[in-house]
Amino acid sequence: MQQYKFIILLLILSIQSCETQTNKINGVSFVASRESVNESHIYPVVNVNANYAAIMPFGFIESLEHPEIFHNTDRQWFGETAKGAKQYIEELRKKHIKIMLKPQIWVWHGEFTGFIEMKNETDWKTLETSYSNFILEYAELANEVKAEIFCIGTELEKFIENRPEFWINLIRKIKTKYRGKLTYAANWDEYKRTPFWSNLDFIGVDAYFPVSDSKTPTVDECLKAWKTHKQLVYNTSLKHSKPVLFTEYGYRSVDYSGKAPWVSDRNIGQVNLEAQTNATKALFETFWKEDWFAGGFIWKWFHSHDKVGGEDNVMFTPQNKPAEAVLRKQYSSK
Repeated sequence: MQQYKFIILLLILSIQSCETQTNKINGVSFVASRESVNESHIYPVVNVNANYAAIMPFGFIESLEHPEIFHNTDRQWFGETAKGAKQYIEELRKKHIKIMLKPQIWVWHGEFTGFIEMKNETDWKTLETSYSNFILEYAELANEVKAEIFCIGTELEKFIENRPEFWINLIRKIKTKYRGKLTYAANWDEYKRTPFWSNLDFIGVDAYFPVSDSKTPTVDECLKAWKTHKQLVYNTSLKHSKPVLFTEYGYRSVDYSGKAPWVSDRNIGQVNLEAQTNATKALFETFWKEDWFAGGFIWKWFHSHDKVGGEDNVMFTPQNKPAEAVLRKQYSSK
């Protein structure tokens, strides 16, 4: 009898393992735009075989030292507001696309959010109150629309480093508003120091790891470079007993795309479609087969598919480039 129980247990574990590997989060980061969306904007998401979309409303801060976040204002684009996020989600739901709601902060002039840091206690308290108001409003929206995942922040290392207790308490408050799964989008060089993974469901990583110094990296070159990064990511997953989710990943279609993948300056580099394609292939080969890896959201996907990307485009989107075919193939894998 015990032998039969053991065999049944092995079968169950085997089935669970297969489910883990085949039911990946195959996501796109659906960019907030000026206007509402309709079925024609959603079809390309379906066509690339995505099963998830990250919806990203925004709050704005005037500078890295400014403590107040402005959001849901008349000056924002439609897709950057709660109303816009809800409309996007409703359209995506019609095509059975699951949702990660991922509110983000934009610092004026595009300064890096990881450097947001106050100079005194008064400003820290103001920032904490302002961020709580911002994120809890979207936690309520996430619950209302039944978003499968809610991301509590994106690349806010200095804020977290200076105020860890605030974040622990904030997570508790979020859980009173939202009943789904939680993550945080840590920068590629931040995730090892994030202190609250045990309080969340996914270890979220914006996966802009450097993987090649070559002008046109080969797949093999990137695969070799991934070995060290992959082990560190896996160790973090093991330490906290949590799956890893790439809350963002992607490469520009530009020379040296694997050298500093986080760089988004429009003035840097010449078009190199092969570089983007090879680096993307290597990332898929490295992670998508792993049981401890949940999947990810490619950066980034625009709603007007026929008007973006293309073979003269040096930016991140894979749309209308060879990398789109790579994405479609990977996202169709079973």
